Amino acid sequence: MSTAAPAPALSVLDLVPVRTGQTSAQAVAASLDLVAAADRLGFRRYWFAEHHNMPAVASTTPPVLAAAAAARTSRIRLGSGGVMLPNHSPLVVAEQFAALEAIAPGRIDLGIGRAPGSDPVITQLLRQSGTTSDVERFPEHVRDIVSLVSADGAALRFTSGGTYDVHATPAATSVPEVWLLGSSDYSAQLAASFGLPYVFANHFSGEGLERALELYRTQFQPSETLAAPRTFLTANVLVAPTQDEAEARALPNLRMTARLRTNRPLGALETVEQAQAGASDFDALAESSMASARAKWFVGTPETVAESLRAFAAVHGVDEVMISPIAGSYENEPMDASPGRVRTLELLAAAVHLTSE
Repeated sequence: MSTAAPAPALSVLDLVPVRTGQTSAQAVAASLDLVAAADRLGFRRYWFAEHHNMPAVASTTPPVLAAAAAARTSRIRLGSGGVMLPNHSPLVVAEQFAALEAIAPGRIDLGIGRAPGSDPVITQLLRQSGTTSDVERFPEHVRDIVSLVSADGAALRFTSGGTYDVHATPAATSVPEVWLLGSSDYSAQLAASFGLPYVFANHFSGEGLERALELYRTQFQPSETLAAPRTFLTANVLVAPTQDEAEARALPNLRMTARLRTNRPLGALETVEQAQAGASDFDALAESSMASARAKWFVGTPETVAESLRAFAAVHGVDEVMISPIAGSYENEPMDASPGRVRTLELLAAAVHLTSE
């Protein structure tokens, strides 16, 4: 009798990567092709990240991308991983995701984060050019959003004693599921105190994962919508038919990660060929950064990665893993598609026996 750990459910986190020579339109088209594949293959959910002013990332507006994805899918849950709340008005966020819930009832997740999703200059520009929220009032604004997207809405109380009802949509019959995201003890403890589902951004660094999960689970306070802690893990994942191809396709993202961590200039994501040709231009610090990142990524053949993900989920006591598919592209591959990322989903789904159409 097999004693292998059960396969976790699988989901996808998409930053909508932009490679050398690729336009934003082509990058988005490639991601919409990927979400259609995830829907077909039986993945549980598909979240878009929020990042700003990054040459290699086109995922700046999760609700817009989720709306486009809703038109290409029929069953997968869609949402944000996440909306960076200090960049936005809580009411606007609530209205956007209530509208998404009306477009795709029962399929919308609203993942909320506290980080700016960019550098200090862009953060200041967002505050000057749009409606934003005070980061110090983040807990209050999370609570407001949960109320605003509910069917009952929220009630504003005036100093005179009167109240004023506010609804994200006028006649909601279902609501988006709100998740709190983070990479610190603060986010874990806040999610626990609010009784919200929580996701630690393990794909970003992985440091502090065990402590964050322990804090969340031990301090969790049941809420009207969630009786017990609910969480899953994120991970950088790449699957290819051979280990050699997997390592080659990982190289562009490994080099991008090293540039971020060593404050080197950023550009569009390299092709595999460009990454291989540039191997000699990194110093020892950058090479060390690449090695550190690679040690935490899941890169390899289908069965190898599937088994590693099973063990990863079992160790941390979760039944779902959200993968960030990090496969780079070769120069001869089409600009409006991501064959390596689609292949990662297809091979992994087959290896863990996801239920497809």
